[in-house]
Amino acid sequence: MKQMSLHVVGANHPNADEGNRRFEILLCVPGEPIELIPEPKNPADPNAIAVFSSRNVQIGYLTADRAPWIGGMLRNGRPIEAIFQAATPA
Repeated sequence: MKQMSLHVVGANHPNADEGNRRFEILLCVPGEPIELIPEPKNPADPNAIAVFSSRNVQIGYLTADRAPWIGGMLRNGRPIEAIFQAATPA
């Protein structure tokens, strides 16, 4: 199994429900599963991949350079296990 680290961006933006992504990141524990959700109808980027905590709160997006690649794997049915590693400074 190949492993890699991916950065999550957009943590300073509020969620649609006004939820605070930075606060949710503080609740995340290293090793906790996270979910990667493609957003093909995202008006800013049809390749966008949203990142959600185990509590189903969005914490951000994968970077634009990695999202098309990861999205392609997800569309092709490749299983991807994603885990939270660590928060980085703002």
